Amino acid sequence: MLDTNFFHRWMTAAAAEVSREADHLTDLDSAIGDADHGSNMRRGFAAVTSVLDNEVPQTPGAVLMLAGRQLISTVGGASGPLYGTLLRRTGKALGDAPAVTPEQLAQALGVGVAAVAQLGGAQAGDKTMLDALLPAAEALGTSFAAAREAAEAGALATVPMQARKGRASYLGERSIGHQDPGATSSALLIAALADTAAADGDGA
Repeated sequence: MLDTNFFHRWMTAAAAEVSREADHLTDLDSAIGDADHGSNMRRGFAAVTSVLDNEVPQTPGAVLMLAGRQLISTVGGASGPLYGTLLRRTGKALGDAPAVTPEQLAQALGVGVAAVAQLGGAQAGDKTMLDALLPAAEALGTSFAAAREAAEAGALATVPMQARKGRASYLGERSIGHQDPGATSSALLIAALADTAAADGDGA
């Protein structure tokens, strides 16, 4: 079972991953975006860890909902609402349970990803964060490690795509050949989840 502490540690691990890769995310975003994705995400997840340390939510769902609200309020551009929606809707789907199974998390993440798709009007193949999140949510039903592999493969698969949504879509064919920064940061979020599970012996 995955308890509240597990979700807190997941968000802390995600903040560390984002901070470590922030410059890389910004480099990716400089090619096809506004060159601020890394700094925005680092600021947002730093705020998440701070608020979680201070408020101490009592359920897994509450951890994700609080994290989502914090991202919406601190991350600029489209990333704040999209990541905030992902975590808030996933948290809401988990309900008030004090602990959840990996299968329940997989189902809830699917709800969160669907909400992101609805908010952004995007789908698989549009060169967005969904190209990492959709396969990750599906693979999470198999294992945490499979979700990580699916997310990382999905992010890499955005390189030959032409962007059809977001700032990169304005570039048309010039967006081809660049890895999407949103898909890349989404893969970091899933990697942090897999690392947290592996630390508990649940990585398979």
